[in-house]
Amino acid sequence: MANSAQARKRARQTVKQRAHNFSLRSTLRTAIKRVRAAIAAGDKAAAETVFRQSTSVIDRIADKKIIHKNKAARHKSRLAAQIKAIA
Repeated sequence: MANSAQARKRARQTVKQRAHNFSLRSTLRTAIKRVRAAIAAGDKAAAETVFRQSTSVIDRIADKKIIHKNKAARHKSRLAAQIKAIA
């Protein structure tokens, strides 16, 4: 347990920040799942529309350093390749 007032405050802040980060990470996963669902449905136009929206979410979360920028780029690249592969 934290001994100083400063350490106690920091512990409180950490709990609050962790909950916020968890929420953002959940938003990221949902955005990726929406694109994958559109790809699985085979509708290229819908998949591209959802991908554009999800790209914005992915970039926003990477800017906040919830995930690394390279991981964001990897997600976007793989999703784009899957969309391109739809016949």
